Amino acid sequence: MIGYVEAPKAWWLTHGMARRAGVSLPQAVTDGWLKRSELACLIARCQACGSESDCTNWLAVPGPSLPEFCCNKAEIEALAPPR
Repeated sequence: MIGYVEAPKAWWLTHGMARRAGVSLPQAVTDGWLKRSELACLIARCQACGSESDCTNWLAVPGPSLPEFCCNKAEIEALAPPR
């Protein structure tokens, strides 16, 4: 697993949002769809976001698509399989 020691909560929140969109971030890196440096940017953006409680609440009871407040919404959805 690709983990981030400096930002473990941000890693799990980003990972959780991606999973809800049908994306495996580690697999996206392994398959070459996402560079490790791009993943690090997603994690850093999440860590700086300030919507941690909103994110945690949304992940507990997810909606049909990623929430608008997610700062990584566009990037994660770009990696998602077509629905």
